[in-house]
Amino acid sequence: MNTILRHKGWIWGFRSTVLLYFIMLIVLPLLGVYFNSFSLGWSMFVESVSDPIAWKSVLLTLKLAVIATLINVVIGTMIAWVLNRYSFFGRSILNSLVDLPFALPTAVGGLMILLLLGPGSFIGSIAESLGFEIVFHQPAIVIAMVFVTFPFVIRAVQPLLEEIDPSEEEAAYTMGASGSRVFRKVFLPSMAPGMISGGMLAFSRALAEFGAVVLVAGNIPGRTLIASVFIYGEVESDNAAGAAAVSIILLTLSFSILWCINLVQMRGRRS
Repeated sequence: MNTILRHKGWIWGFRSTVLLYFIMLIVLPLLGVYFNSFSLGWSMFVESVSDPIAWKSVLLTLKLAVIATLINVVIGTMIAWVLNRYSFFGRSILNSLVDLPFALPTAVGGLMILLLLGPGSFIGSIAESLGFEIVFHQPAIVIAMVFVTFPFVIRAVQPLLEEIDPSEEEAAYTMGASGSRVFRKVFLPSMAPGMISGGMLAFSRALAEFGAVVLVAGNIPGRTLIASVFIYGEVESDNAAGAAAVSIILLTLSFSILWCINLVQMRGRRS
């Protein structure tokens, strides 16, 4: 069997299949977005991007994605630490639930947030009595972004914690280091690449989130209208060029983030 798989014909066939799959499902759709964004000329592209509603939606998306990413980096690192360092009843269940946002349709996640925090819910009623609302405002968008990007930091930090040699921690304690100093000098440097790469993936994912956000976001430019909802509105309004123009901004940001992640991972392997 190995002899057959090593045959040049089989190798060429596998490579061609993978390359064709990559071109059909990734390269061509991306090229189509870039082509449509410039289909009406550079001036129309600039006009679409410089539209106040468009750039306000992009800026709002960036701001809320940064907030969601910071929350995930802090909470995700804490959860990864607890799952790795402590044994307790229900640990395996909690570890399995971490991947729930990956398996759950994002629209269902948005519906869960809407039912849990909406105007008719218990928490929503309490929020209204205190003078503020959650759903159809920025807090709900951040919660939706945090939900769909929840596993990235945890799954990036967990294997790094598992690779730490216990003797390094023991040596630090033997030399009289405090718990906080051991964390800063032993654990944090080892976890940092995972925190950075997981945070970047979470940020990139939050930029493009639509399914969960569309159910809890509003349509007020600069306040509750984010880029993905704006793109959907442009498509519904038969303005494909305007939707594509904003889309390539998000695509370019995502490509830049993935490039940075690769740099972080390469430096981590070298060290």
